[in-house]
Amino acid sequence: MTEGHKHHHEDSLHLKKGWFSKWEDYIGEFVYGGIDGSVTTFAVVAGSAGAGLDSSVVIILGFANLIADGFAMSVGSYLSNKSEQQNYEKHERIEYWEVDHLPEKEREEIREIYAAKGFEGELLEQVVDVITSDKDRWVDVMMKEELNMIKEEKSPLAMGAMTFVSFVLIGIVPLIAYLWDYTSSISDSTHLFKVSIALTSFAFIGIGWLKSYVAQTSRIRSIAETLFLGAAAAVLSYIVGSWLETLLN
Repeated sequence: MTEGHKHHHEDSLHLKKGWFSKWEDYIGEFVYGGIDGSVTTFAVVAGSAGAGLDSSVVIILGFANLIADGFAMSVGSYLSNKSEQQNYEKHERIEYWEVDHLPEKEREEIREIYAAKGFEGELLEQVVDVITSDKDRWVDVMMKEELNMIKEEKSPLAMGAMTFVSFVLIGIVPLIAYLWDYTSSISDSTHLFKVSIALTSFAFIGIGWLKSYVAQTSRIRSIAETLFLGAAAAVLSYIVGSWLETLLN
């Protein structure tokens, strides 16, 4: 790779980081919420198709699952992110107290941290002096270097909302064919299930592509993994639904 190409590649990475990093966590949450929504709803559709249920029943089961599971996931996401923030704040308060009341001990810990990084002599003392001259900087270094904790800037409420929106928005895709069938009064369950498979496959492909963009992994592999996950859930649900329909009838 030439020097010019290297600079172009680095500039592209930094440009992407500049606009993408702000939304990366939220896009990641959208991806995983969408995956869960589409997989779980398609599993309901497949199970219902295996049992030969009417479109109205599929819609009822699908939407009940969509709203209930989507809400449960969004609450879980909110509580998880809120807990991370509260845990960080708790340890941050402890570090501030220690800096105020045990400054020599905390100063020695800074010295040990940077001595382990290879600093020594006068340079080490200069580093310690600079860091400990500002309380906020001092605490920030202690949080990162001693406790390996980084403050999360993402909003727990926004993360929970993103989970719910993506779960419902992508999760409704497997139900579109059944909604159309119900409103148009056309009944062909085999055809509907095939249409649902096609629509959901496109949703999986889109989510798989977006997941590869967030995780910076192979697009083909990410799409294949997402399709495999959805297909596995659908096959299992279809088999169970078909078996239960035969058993009960």
